[in-house]
Amino acid sequence: MKNFRDLQVWGKAHVLTLDVYRLTARFPREELFGLTSQMRKCSASIAANIAEGCGRRGNAEFHRFLQIAAGSASELEYHILLARDLGYLEAGNYETMNFQVGEIKKMLSSLIRKVNSERSRPGSY
Repeated sequence: MKNFRDLQVWGKAHVLTLDVYRLTARFPREELFGLTSQMRKCSASIAANIAEGCGRRGNAEFHRFLQIAAGSASELEYHILLARDLGYLEAGNYETMNFQVGEIKKMLSSLIRKVNSERSRPGSY
């Protein structure tokens, strides 16, 4: 079992989630159950799946939860683009969030490769 707080990617995902909550608080009220809710869910899902994967036994399960986190990051990437195009996110906020998501996706990809290579070694579970 790993401590998710020790992973830099989890820390960045947590900060991104806090930013998403802060920025979506400014979205129109009619988006509360639409885009606001979707952005909050998929951003929280990134950090939550990293944390859940750390709590599972074995690298195979950790790998699976990292892949789910990466999928949630891609979903968020689209939602922030949509929010920008709808005029809910200013260009500067969009650029910052898009950079954050891109960085997290790269880090997840690297971690997935590392965990996958560890799974392939004899004697690993």
